[in-house]
Amino acid sequence: MKSDRILEICANSALSCMEAEAGGAKRVELCAGIPEGGTTPSFGEIKTARAIAPSIDINIIIRPRGGDFLYSQAEIQSMFHDIALARECGLHGVALGCLTREGNVDAGLLDRLVLAARPLSITFHRAFDVCRDPFTALEQIIDAGCDRILTSGQQPDAVQGIPLIANLVERAAGRIIIMPGCGVRADNIALIEAETGAREFHTSARTILRSDMEYRSERVPMGVSAITSEFEIARTDRRIVAACLR
Repeated sequence: MKSDRILEICANSALSCMEAEAGGAKRVELCAGIPEGGTTPSFGEIKTARAIAPSIDINIIIRPRGGDFLYSQAEIQSMFHDIALARECGLHGVALGCLTREGNVDAGLLDRLVLAARPLSITFHRAFDVCRDPFTALEQIIDAGCDRILTSGQQPDAVQGIPLIANLVERAAGRIIIMPGCGVRADNIALIEAETGAREFHTSARTILRSDMEYRSERVPMGVSAITSEFEIARTDRRIVAACLR
C-alpha cells in the first residue's frame, strides 16, 4: 500500500462510508444528491455513518441544492445551520463553496462560513472548477483559511485537468492542499499523482449492486431524470478503495 497517498471517498451513504473505512481510506465526503453533484446529507445518514464507520474521518458537503453556487439568503441560512450540525455531531470537516454572480469566489460569504465552521477541517469544493480565474480564487481561498481545494482542474475530469492541477500545486507551495477529484480511478491515480505532485485524491470507488427486490415495476422511475434502473444501487466498494491505495 502506498503510505503517502491520502484517499478521500465521495460517499453516497453510510454504507459507503463503512466500505471506505474497510478499504483503507483516510476520509470520506458524505453527500446526498450525487446526480446533482452532491448535496448536504440528512441528519440520520450522518449519525448512522458515524456509528457504523467510527474510525474514518467524516466530512459532509454543505450544499443546499444542485445547480450554481450563487445562494439566496434562505439558502445561506440553511448552510450555517448545517455547519452547526456538523460541529455538534463531532465530524472531522465540511466541504463548501460560494461564488458571486460574476463567477468569482464570494470572499465575504466564504470568510463567514469558515469562521462558523472552525475548528473543523474545511475543503473548498468544486465550485472552484466553475470560477472565472483559478489563480485569483486560489489566493482568496487561502486567505479565507481553507485547508484544501477539491478540483478537476476546471476540466470534465482530473486527467484532462492535469496541467492546471499541477500549476495549482506549484503555486500553492504548501499553503493549501490541492486535491484532484472527478474521474480519479485505480487505473489513473498514479498518473495524476506523478504529473501533478498531489498527495490527496478524491474518488467515489463505487460499484453497481443489483437490488434484492423480487417484484419489480420498471415502468415507474422515482426521479424525473432517472438514467439507470431503480433496481441498481451504487455503493463504494472496499476492494476498489484498496486498489487506489496500491
